[in-house]
Amino acid sequence: MDHFGNLSDINSKPDHSPVTDADREAELLILRDLESFYPSIPVIAEEAVSTGQIPDFERCFFLVDPLDGTREFIAGRNEFTVNIALIEDGTATFGIIYAPALEQLYVTLAPDKSGRMDLMPGSQGGNIANCSQIRARQVLQGELDVLVSYSHSDRRTESYLKDFPIRNRVSAGSSLKFCLLANGTADLYPRFGRTMEWDTAAGHAILQAAGGTVLQLDDSPLLYGKKNKNFANPAFIARGVRPTL
Repeated sequence: MDHFGNLSDINSKPDHSPVTDADREAELLILRDLESFYPSIPVIAEEAVSTGQIPDFERCFFLVDPLDGTREFIAGRNEFTVNIALIEDGTATFGIIYAPALEQLYVTLAPDKSGRMDLMPGSQGGNIANCSQIRARQVLQGELDVLVSYSHSDRRTESYLKDFPIRNRVSAGSSLKFCLLANGTADLYPRFGRTMEWDTAAGHAILQAAGGTVLQLDDSPLLYGKKNKNFANPAFIARGVRPTL
């Protein structure tokens, strides 16, 4: 947050995506603390991977995105997050998403339970004002509230959505789209553009524990640990409890 609205160093990574001092500094803090608390669990972190630092890992590892929604962050929008997920046997089993500018935190509390925590103003994650369980909603009929990205849209998404009865199209940044599904305030988030595993894993875990799903286009699970694909995701559909259309 010290960098928010006061950016002095914006660069481009090899894939032409932006990176800031906030990304790098946040990642160093997260890596330090994960190493302290969980020294036996490898960590695959976005900025480290971009410089070729990929630890050996097997069935269990962390995925870290220290600043998801860097474009929103640079633009001065408050919809950016910190994502940390635990992966076990290819599945996202735990996720935590912190939205510092919104003073909100989403987390998996159990395999079938997710929660939202509203933080005390100005506490920067230190004090919880309210904690509640969240559930994805079930839409049995009628029109859907569909999530689309601020920064990414393509023809495949528009082609997919043309077959759905849409009530509202809601633009949202970063992994907060998964949180809106998990919180029962939206129904559908199709993503055909490029995403990386650290973009989606924490939100995937939170949404799944809240009753929703994240599936590939053939309805197979979205899995993690795809080192041979440089940790890139295929297209996927995230939704609440699957509607009957």
